Amino acid sequence: MKDLKVVFMGTPDFSVPVLEVLIKNTNVSLVVCQPDKLVGRKQTLMAPPIKQVALQHDIKVFQPSKIKEDYEMIINEQPDIIITCAYGQIIPKVLLELPKYGCINVHASLLPKLRGGAPIHHALIDGYEKTGITIMYMAEGMDDGDIIAQKEYVIKKEDNVGSLHDILSNMGAQLLIATLPAIISGTNQRIKQNSKEVTFAYNIKREEEHLDFHDTCINIYNKVRGLNPWPLANIILDDKEVKVIECDYQLKKMDNTSKICEITKDTIGISALDGIVYLKKIKPFSKKIMPVKDYLNGVKKEDLLNKEVK
Repeated sequence: MKDLKVVFMGTPDFSVPVLEVLIKNTNVSLVVCQPDKLVGRKQTLMAPPIKQVALQHDIKVFQPSKIKEDYEMIINEQPDIIITCAYGQIIPKVLLELPKYGCINVHASLLPKLRGGAPIHHALIDGYEKTGITIMYMAEGMDDGDIIAQKEYVIKKEDNVGSLHDILSNMGAQLLIATLPAIISGTNQRIKQNSKEVTFAYNIKREEEHLDFHDTCINIYNKVRGLNPWPLANIILDDKEVKVIECDYQLKKMDNTSKICEITKDTIGISALDGIVYLKKIKPFSKKIMPVKDYLNGVKKEDLLNKEVK
């Protein structure tokens, strides 16, 4: 497949294994990614991970602010195939119709489940038992193209966004490269998505990061791991935001919710709808991430008991 001329479109870390396997096995002539961004307190201009990989391999990089308006460089490239993975913008129809082998997307869910920009987060937050990778033809709608291939992953209790991200990223790269020969030969399957089974995974909003202890323990637990290590769940304690990194829970009948009801040497227990959620690792306001055990060493435990968590 070394003569296959590929334009690759992607932006974050998740896309890196996909680009690397394409560089190894095909002719990637152009990489398209989002513009560089200012990050951190010092507002340092940083290139996306995909751009960094492309430059390491002396591959041309194109970073349009609006791909719907600025795509001539891709047309001039005349690729055999366009492959996208977590690019971050909707691809215009003119590009979808450009390459002879079509536009292929690597998506981190078992479509039609979890269409959208945050499928890894929502697989955990929404309590899915399994997720996976879909290789699909791109269409004008969001993640609604025909399915070419899928690979399933059974979610473990200890999985969080970080672990699931890495597993699915590598799984996507391997499934894509295994599927490409059939796409080129035209022998691949092409399955219409069942519109009755569609669910969505929209990008996480700031207000959705907050934990509600009027909810069930399992929903709170899933939300914590579904936001770890980014953007992180939070609670309000003493009018200050505390990020929750890790927790566990115990089911039991409770008389109230949202109160610190139990403190052990290394956990803070907060009453929820059907039990106690035990905070194990947190990031107090203006401090570093720490085990709850270390946090408790610096406060009076008796002052914490029965405090309301907002």
